Amino acid sequence: MKKIFPWGVATLVCACATVTMPALKEGLVEFYGSQKNIFETGRADPLVPVAAMSGHAGAYGVGALAGLDGEITVYEGKPYVTKVRGSGYTLSNTSDAAAVFAVWTKSSKWTEEPVPPNVQGYQDLQTFVKTRAAAAGIDVSKPFPFLMSGTPLEVKWHINVDLTEGRPINPQLFTKSKANYIAKNEPMKIVGFYSENHAGVFISAFAPAIKDKTAKNAIHIHMVAKDGKSAGHIDDFQFGTDMKLRLPASDG
Repeated sequence: MKKIFPWGVATLVCACATVTMPALKEGLVEFYGSQKNIFETGRADPLVPVAAMSGHAGAYGVGALAGLDGEITVYEGKPYVTKVRGSGYTLSNTSDAAAVFAVWTKSSKWTEEPVPPNVQGYQDLQTFVKTRAAAAGIDVSKPFPFLMSGTPLEVKWHINVDLTEGRPINPQLFTKSKANYIAKNEPMKIVGFYSENHAGVFISAFAPAIKDKTAKNAIHIHMVAKDGKSAGHIDDFQFGTDMKLRLPASDG
């Protein structure tokens, strides 16, 4: 039963606008733009073409749509761009858009394992992903991607929507500019990125699920509903018993 309640350096050009992007690469990911640049400039300019992070069978990525006008999620090369419109939201698979910041990977080989029942919350997941990645030989001092699938009991998620009323964007306005939703017992695919060194870049320096203000947020996670009708940024969750974790496989 499903319920959703409101609550490589290269120069790339986006077809939708004149946007150039010298992609940065570190660890197993590529990225460009940064959350902190929004606060430094007060703007959410289009910097990362969706086409730069999609279109490849092994492409997975997440980003914030320019102008605080939505969320970008890429799964298996297919973009899911969600925008709040009226009392609901729209979803399109267009690559004719751009993010203010984004992170992505083009890994094509993955290993899969079950998520144990004791991994229930946001911080549990951070610890589990890091531990399993290290065991798999991934350098966890550098950023890496991970994927998940299953039917969580509950997921709190959001889509960015510009509620700044033309004012320069600061952390308070950024936090306010969101439409919040809850998905219950909904099969979904999750795209995640882990890094302990990119807070304020492609990892948010603040995560609502982390109540201990001395604890560090190290993940950025988005979901795509299995039916393809919703997608957005995950704030918190309670997992079910069928969750699977996928990590990049070594070419060796």
